[in-house]
Amino acid sequence: MTLHAPQPAAPEFHAKRLLHLVTGGIQAMMLPTWLTWFRSHYPETEVHTVLTHSGRRFVGTTAVAVTGGGKLPTIDTWPEEPDRSLHVELAAWPDAVLVHPATMHFVARLSLGLADTPALLALQCTRAPIVVCPSLPPGGHLNPAYQRHVLELSERDNLTVLPPVRGTSVSTGEEGIGTAAYLPHALSALEDLRSWKESAAA
Repeated sequence: MTLHAPQPAAPEFHAKRLLHLVTGGIQAMMLPTWLTWFRSHYPETEVHTVLTHSGRRFVGTTAVAVTGGGKLPTIDTWPEEPDRSLHVELAAWPDAVLVHPATMHFVARLSLGLADTPALLALQCTRAPIVVCPSLPPGGHLNPAYQRHVLELSERDNLTVLPPVRGTSVSTGEEGIGTAAYLPHALSALEDLRSWKESAAA
């Protein structure tokens, strides 16, 4: 769907360690711009970016490193010769997790409990709050399987799915529902979930 320019207003966000998973939605192209915006508004928050293989088609690792503070993103694949448990680190490190954008395929895999990549396994195991922002093809939001996956994910007490919003499809040029939620809105939802979990644990 369409690309959104970053919003100037920044919501309250107090997480110290944000894990940002980026899948192959076209809004992944905006990642360097969003990272620049994020660092200017939340300089105290450390961001660890994870790119899926489909996400790498839309954004380069060097651009992510330069705009994200100098650290190369993690690629969501099992290393050939592992020297550490990557999935355990990804599950334990963050105090907030954002999946933006999330493809229809990723939403399905997460809902089904699949764990065939380090990031998916981490998201299945972490207790950190998670906000998932689907980016869908035209008509995808009406698909019964997608709707069922979203409903199943909503049953998890540490996860919120923000529905896609209206935008113009890059593929068809037509307006419709499918654009991932604005990143500032996603951060606001993530802060609400994070605050609620902290209150519930107190």
